[in-house]
Amino acid sequence: MLDIRFIRENPEAVRENIKKKFQDEKLPLVDKLLDLDGENRRAITEASELRARRNTLSKQVGVLMGQAKKDPSRLEEAEAAKAKVKANAERLAELEKRETVLEAEIHKILMVIPNIIDPSVPIGPDDSANVELERFGEPVTPPFAIPYHTEIMERFDGIDMDAAGRVAGNGFYYLMGDIARLHEAVLAYARDFMIGKGFTYCIPPFMIHGNVVEGVMSQTDMDAMMYKIEGEDLYLIGTSEHSMIGKFIDQILREDQLPQTLTSYSPCFRKEKGAHGIEERGVYRIHQFEKQEMIVVCRPEESMNWYEKLWRYSVELFRSLDIPVRQLECCSGDLADLKVKSCDIEAWSPRQQKYFEVCSCTNMGDAQARRLKIRVKGEDGKNYLPHTLNNTVVAPPRMLIAFLENNLQADGSIRVPEALRPCMGGAELLVPRH
Repeated sequence: MLDIRFIRENPEAVRENIKKKFQDEKLPLVDKLLDLDGENRRAITEASELRARRNTLSKQVGVLMGQAKKDPSRLEEAEAAKAKVKANAERLAELEKRETVLEAEIHKILMVIPNIIDPSVPIGPDDSANVELERFGEPVTPPFAIPYHTEIMERFDGIDMDAAGRVAGNGFYYLMGDIARLHEAVLAYARDFMIGKGFTYCIPPFMIHGNVVEGVMSQTDMDAMMYKIEGEDLYLIGTSEHSMIGKFIDQILREDQLPQTLTSYSPCFRKEKGAHGIEERGVYRIHQFEKQEMIVVCRPEESMNWYEKLWRYSVELFRSLDIPVRQLECCSGDLADLKVKSCDIEAWSPRQQKYFEVCSCTNMGDAQARRLKIRVKGEDGKNYLPHTLNNTVVAPPRMLIAFLENNLQADGSIRVPEALRPCMGGAELLVPRH
């Protein structure tokens, strides 16, 4: 969400940014916004003038009424002054009502005009124009066939999607035995990994109010992702970023409290609307999963340094588990409206012979802070908006796909990387039951 003052002063930059995001249908909104803003400012000015005159007129009526008691010939003049006060009040009420309408319309448009993207973002219409920047680790294809991930899990009696379908429908699963233990071990390892980086561990609320949802994401993303609790102003979170950034809603932080560096665990709930290909069956796209997230609230001048740190933490974690990854820069058309800059960390799939997304790192600039009214009191006593960032540490169901494929042995066993063994009771190898 952009500052209305920035749009007033830089309308062409806003229009150019909309074009770079291939959202030309939003171009007319800039002129509409400026017209509404101009009308609103005129209404505010007139209302202020009427309020200033109201006191003067009221005093004048009091004086004239007092004089009319002594001199009845002044009564007509007093009544005329009273009529002016009444007309003033009616016009003021009309303006205040119009201001409310105009502010609502302005806010609605501000919520859909995209944030200004960073100059370094590659320009392209969709994810086909995303750019690979760097690879970490050598992608390896073993000399044996790698089954689909659910088939690997089934060899360990580790998954039951049929039972989950009977209980909850498609998009859910039961994890069991060694696979369930591996799932939790990955979360525990990720938690301790981020604590080791100086982040504070947090378990947030798993439901949030509608104003928090509106503050952390665009309406389009909200409609596509969020589950609403019927009859209540509550939504199930799609990621702990939502409630973690929401933690600071309407707060004024001291500058010495920055940066806020938090790593949070939560279940995540998503509608996952739309049709998906065969490679997205199993536990690739599901309605419920668990996730470890990293969140930063920082000074604006520090946000790009934090962005660099966050995605590199993901690389370090995945490489510690012997999973090859690459960094993929998201192009302009693939960025959600609130994002300034974003990249995906993709893991190597030896079965598919390609990389797939396992982490998403984003710099939101001050968009979330402006929507949620998060402010920082600077050393000069003035308030400013901080920047917010988020990145996936691990989302185990999808991450498990990469883990299982990259650590599968020819005999069907799963090698446990050294870094993960303390979380697996020291086990070096998981042996299938079938």
